[in-house]
Amino acid sequence: MKTIEDIRKSLESTYMEHEIEEKLPLIQEINRLKKEKNAVLLGHNYMTPDVFHGVSDILGDSLYLSKAAAETDADIILFNGVHFMAETAKLMSPEKKVLIADLKAGCSLAESITREDVKKLKSQYPGVPVVTYVNCTAEVKAETDICCTSANAVQIVNSLDSDTVIFLPDEYLAGNVQKQTNKKIISFPGRCMVHEMYTAEDILSVRKQWPGVTVISHPECNTDVVEVSDFAGSTSQMSKYIRDSGAKDVFLVTECSMGDNLRSEFPDRQFVSSCRTCPHMKRITLEKIKDALLYEQFEIKLDPEIVEKGRMAVQRMLEVSYK
Repeated sequence: MKTIEDIRKSLESTYMEHEIEEKLPLIQEINRLKKEKNAVLLGHNYMTPDVFHGVSDILGDSLYLSKAAAETDADIILFNGVHFMAETAKLMSPEKKVLIADLKAGCSLAESITREDVKKLKSQYPGVPVVTYVNCTAEVKAETDICCTSANAVQIVNSLDSDTVIFLPDEYLAGNVQKQTNKKIISFPGRCMVHEMYTAEDILSVRKQWPGVTVISHPECNTDVVEVSDFAGSTSQMSKYIRDSGAKDVFLVTECSMGDNLRSEFPDRQFVSSCRTCPHMKRITLEKIKDALLYEQFEIKLDPEIVEKGRMAVQRMLEVSYK
């Protein structure tokens, strides 16, 4: 576990000294409660630095966090992320108590599609396999043949024995996958409210202001944004690219806190940011995390049928990814 000095150092790149001192007592109380409750806290890359560096035990993207939490001996999983992520953790660890600090921490992309929408598409295209991005509800996963992440979407699509694939719910990710596969992609008009705000003009403007800047975008952005970027990948792939490429000036075309959290990991790099924020992610605060642990509140509960079917779609993806 991190010491207070480790936490303080991690927060220095984004907070003023007095802000850090104000946060530390609450961080210490949360870390005490974790031990008392035998809880593991998962921190998504889009959490604010105090949540990400201060109290989260496992850090990364949503699927990695759920997979890693299932391998712990914790009694309680508290997911510092949004609701569909906590549902995925419940699919992976149905025997554990899974909590989220704010039930209203939703996701515009996950909320763009329902289980009934998937059923309707399946009836329109009988026999066509359904690939669903993990950024969806457990109910949608339950209607899915196989899940994917932004990192393995092309691999998953190409693994299927079909010339045509239904890809849900992100139409921009579907468009970026289509450019990398010979299969026909049937998409759905779902979008992330953060990533859809970026345009190719934004990228070109940044390049004029910071000559030589390395532009790294998320594949939830439109294809024209990805095409004018130096690299496009998932949040975990972004971190790896920064580490491996040695890029000094970086423009991250994704949620603002990603850059904030990477500043302490890469103190020698300069991060340029337009600071597009996700209001749902920002609902998760230290105060709410403390209360969630203290009262063991806002538990994720799913119907056993949803757990069985949704878990199967995730497991199929893991089998293909880790062959």
